[in-house]
Amino acid sequence: MWGTRKDCAGTNCQGHPGVPTPYRFRPGRRMIRNLFATDNMESSTPPEPSPDQPSPQVDASQKGASHTAKSAKPGAGRGASSDAAAAPVEKATAEKPDSLYEQERRAKAVKLRELGVEPFGLRTPGLKPLAAVRALHSADFGQDGGPEVKVAGRILFIRDMGKLWFVKLRDETGELQVALDAKRLGADPEKKYLEVRKLLDLGDQIVVEGKLGATKTGEVTVWATGLAMGSKSLLPPPAKWEGLTDVEARYRRRYVDLWSNPEVMRLAQLRIRIVDEIRAFLRGRGFLEVETPILQPIHGGAAAKPFVTHHNALDLKLYMRIAPELYLKRLLVGGFSKVFEVNRNFRNEGISPRHNPEFTMLEAYEAYGNWETMAELVESMTCHVAQTVLGTLTIEHKDAEGNVRKTINLAGDTSMPAGQRWRRATMAELVEERTGWRFDKQAFSSAPLAVRYSLYNKLIDAHLGRRNAESTAASESEQEAFVEIHETLATSKAVKFQSLTPAEQFVEVYEKLIEPTLIDPTFVTQVPSVIIPLARRNPADPFFCDVYELAINGQEISPGYTELNDPDVQREKLLDQVGDSEERQEVDEDFLTALKYGMPPAGGLGLGIDRLVMMLTGAESIRDVILFPLMRPQA
Repeated sequence: MWGTRKDCAGTNCQGHPGVPTPYRFRPGRRMIRNLFATDNMESSTPPEPSPDQPSPQVDASQKGASHTAKSAKPGAGRGASSDAAAAPVEKATAEKPDSLYEQERRAKAVKLRELGVEPFGLRTPGLKPLAAVRALHSADFGQDGGPEVKVAGRILFIRDMGKLWFVKLRDETGELQVALDAKRLGADPEKKYLEVRKLLDLGDQIVVEGKLGATKTGEVTVWATGLAMGSKSLLPPPAKWEGLTDVEARYRRRYVDLWSNPEVMRLAQLRIRIVDEIRAFLRGRGFLEVETPILQPIHGGAAAKPFVTHHNALDLKLYMRIAPELYLKRLLVGGFSKVFEVNRNFRNEGISPRHNPEFTMLEAYEAYGNWETMAELVESMTCHVAQTVLGTLTIEHKDAEGNVRKTINLAGDTSMPAGQRWRRATMAELVEERTGWRFDKQAFSSAPLAVRYSLYNKLIDAHLGRRNAESTAASESEQEAFVEIHETLATSKAVKFQSLTPAEQFVEVYEKLIEPTLIDPTFVTQVPSVIIPLARRNPADPFFCDVYELAINGQEISPGYTELNDPDVQREKLLDQVGDSEERQEVDEDFLTALKYGMPPAGGLGLGIDRLVMMLTGAESIRDVILFPLMRPQA
């Protein structure tokens, strides 16, 4: 429904290939109906038409026509009645190549230089954000009785009413109308403001100076007495009705996506605020922010395939950081008691809605802490960030129609003390609760037949992307045949599952079947020790280690450990890793040497910043919360 519409001239507008299109991705909102129109434009702007009606408004979808709309009465002054509807614009030329639009705009840049005007602007002191200028307005100002202000922004809309033009500007803070009328701009002919006005296009960035006031209809307006170029846009802006046809174009040309779609800018600013609040919270708790190397001679701190590079001067093989953990622990050895780092990590793995090879993590370590102090820290910090930035602990994820499809309750059990309100359950409890498999540290093949039959069905459904599929009833003989086939068929997922160790099978069931169902915050504890070589074993049951895995919104968002600080046990666990050989951590002898000097007992945590932002904002893809996600090169 979004790919084609009747444009203002009554023809089918298909946009222009290669130009990124605006897309309001936030699940709770529909796509912007009209990128360059506004509900608060000067009253002479007629109401926005339906897609099937001709419209007098000029926007990106009319790139082949004049960039302005003439009033039915060319001499109509400011505040003209909305009955004075503008005539339809000239019909756009059929599929004019973008190269021709660029040629036209370049010609205008040449004319600006001939006028003595720099088309790409100059240093301009004294600028105020558009939102700040709008906030200055008072009803007492009348039409133009307010203070002199200077603003800059990108042109979203131009309405040519002859001697008077209304222009809508946008910057990172919002939108504001400016009025460019011949009387004020022509007061000093030597400055050639009127000639500059004729050379403006949608997408240009301009600087306007003038009195703050309002139109007769109350629209806050800057009445320009000065006009200068900020930057001439040599390419046309995106068409307004095609935001869903090429989502990848938004990611590839984020520099257009940000200014053409306010929701994208809003999300980027939310992310900045979230990270700022995390830093402020940790500093308030006495943590010091540090920096550790990105280029490392040994990859460690997590199980992941690293990116490999080479330092020419030292003739040294190096790895891009997959985690900062081992260096942050070295700082505990050195005498720091509380440290954290907001770090960029790089893992040579696949790309998905939840994974990007380059991503942002928070890691924090506290001497004389443990996994429980880390659980309290991450719970308190997440609630603080949500309450401060969003003003609520109830996070609603909405679909494109605005319907709430998911609600996340960060408040937890309010009868408990703050920092201890989120559910805590062992991995074994959750697996048995959801699947019926009581994990006894033995291979899955020793589980009862009915449990194996049920779990194989669920694992197959999960592999095929089916959630909550109904199981068909089967007799005991049918169950036996099904299980036997899947445990012996070479291509079966069950065969690969059977090749795993009991601990790996246990974690596989949790990750495939349990974790996606955990929407409200849940601390999953007592994970098999062999899976996490850097955590301390549980003293009561060394098969498990003292950790949590915090799941929210159906995915792990934060692990936290009671850190292992015994150098001999650490060496043993690094040598006894399971999993893909390419992802296993190397034995870092320098790190083991540091532990021999003595690291205090400590708690540590990691927090995926990208996934946290996704959870708090309702973004469905990690690409929506990363300004420049990795993309396959275009052909």
